Order: sequence, then C-alpha cells, then structure tokens
Amino acid sequence: MTVDHETVEEDTVPDVHAEDLPHGAFQAMGRVPAGAGREEVVAHLAEAARRVRRRDIEMISAAGLGHIGGEYSVIDILVTLYLQALDLEAGRLDDPERDRFILSKGHAAAALYTTLAVAGHLPAEDLGTFMQPLSQLNGHPARTKIEAVEASTGPLGHGLPIAVGTALAGKIDGSSRRTFVVTGDGEMQEGSNWEALMTAGNHQLANLCLVVDRNRLQQGAQVADTNDLEPLPEKLSAFGMEVVEVDGHDYGALIDAFAAVPAPSGKPTAIIAHTHKGHPISFMSDDVAWHHKVPSKEQVATALSELEAS
Repeated sequence: MTVDHETVEEDTVPDVHAEDLPHGAFQAMGRVPAGAGREEVVAHLAEAARRVRRRDIEMISAAGLGHIGGEYSVIDILVTLYLQALDLEAGRLDDPERDRFILSKGHAAAALYTTLAVAGHLPAEDLGTFMQPLSQLNGHPARTKIEAVEASTGPLGHGLPIAVGTALAGKIDGSSRRTFVVTGDGEMQEGSNWEALMTAGNHQLANLCLVVDRNRLQQGAQVADTNDLEPLPEKLSAFGMEVVEVDGHDYGALIDAFAAVPAPSGKPTAIIAHTHKGHPISFMSDDVAWHHKVPSKEQVATALSELEAS
C-alpha cells in the first residue's frame, strides 16, 4: 500500500515500515521530583512534552497512520497529569487508591503511549512496535493489552460515561481517589456525554474532573460549523459542573486547575482547556487537515527541528 500523505482514510489498514519506527534511545523522565519549585516543575513538564512530541511524530510517520493534530493539542495536558497531577506512580498500578485517568478521545493513542513511556508506566522499547501486527500498541488504547490503560476507548462518547461510573464507585467506597477524563471538543457533540454529565451533577461527584481539549477543530471542519458547542461554559455549569477555563498549553495553569480537584463546592469539575491542533508546529497549528494526516519525511524533519529549538 502506498500512503497518500494528503488524505488517509480512517479505516486504512496500516502498512507499517518497521525499519522506520524509532528504535533509538527514549529516556523516561518519571514524575516531577518531590519538593521541586514551580519553575523546575514547569521545566520538567516542558522537556517531557518535547520528548513526547518528537517520538509521537516519528511513530506516526513510520506507521503511516495516526491523528497527529489532536495528539499535539492534548500532549501538554497528558504530560501534566501523568508527571505531576495524578496520584499514580510507576509500580502502583494495582493500588486501589490510585487516581484514575481515561483518554476518551482514544484516537490520540500514540500520544498516550508516549506519555506513559516518559512517565515510566510503559517500557520505552514498546514504542517501536506501534501499529505493527500483534503489537499491544494499537491505533486506539486497549485495557486488555496495556496495564496502565484504565479503559478501552475509541468510539467517541464512551470515555466520560465510564469515568462517571468510576467516580461514582469511588464515592460509594468512601475513597479520596480522583477520576480524570479527557474528551475532544468535537466529541462533546455526542449525546452520551450529556447524559453522563447529568448523572455526575446529580450525584455530586466532586472526585470527577472532565478535561475538554478545546482545539475547536474536528475531522474535516470547525467544531462550530459542524454542531456548535457554545456557550460551552454555561452549558457545563447548567449540568452541575464547576467550570474552569485555562490555556491548555500553559503548564502552570494546568497544574493549578488539576490541584483544585475536588472543588470546594462539591461539584464535579469541568476544565475547558483551550488548545491548538498541531501545537506548536508551524505548518500544523490550527490546520484542520492534520486531524488524520501523515507527515512526509521532510515535514517530520521540519517538526523535529522546530521542537529542538523550542
């Protein structure tokens, strides 16, 4: 199969060029060091995100499939959660009191795998198997294949309902564990999410945090042109959520928002993280074409160069 770098169908069977998959050194950084000052924390997260973006684009290029634009918009959120905010350390995946995380926008799987690796939850060498036959690293994360994945996701509108059930179980248990879930903003057009939010608000699930990756683009179009979500903050508030809006690429803002969960009001938290699809790559940023598009070797080189300079 010859991959057309301009258009890639969602159901295309991958023609993985294993020889091009990254097999070089990829060092896990682990969590932010205990007692680190704010500047050190931000620097740690920024370096981790840079490493994740570098390996992510290499994986997608070699696999000939992927969702690079939406992955680059959510990477700063994922890195901040796994390396700083979540009460979840490598080796504690069986701890019933650990925080939970569900990536509802499961098409951003490569970003999740790479974040798990940089956090120490997944062997770095596994990244070189992305999308190969019989690999554990599928195009969507599977709970049955990777221990660090809390829920199998891919069909949009499923992750938030699962997270609501997970948070409700925590409340019934009298546990302090929290459940975080990331959805895409286009995904919020799914009715199942609003049923879930109604349940979360009704049960006052203060241990639940929804993060909406608000990059304003979905497959093939602007979110507003497909089915406008606005006024999103007011809608989420009306469903009983404590609503916070942040710059989704600002590590300090993300740190503060995640630290405020559970909210003193007793309500579930909804964080609207304003992001840019393809961030921070010059030829990708805010370009809807990069929802499901494979970079050429020249584009990979350009992106890696920009990331090195960032």
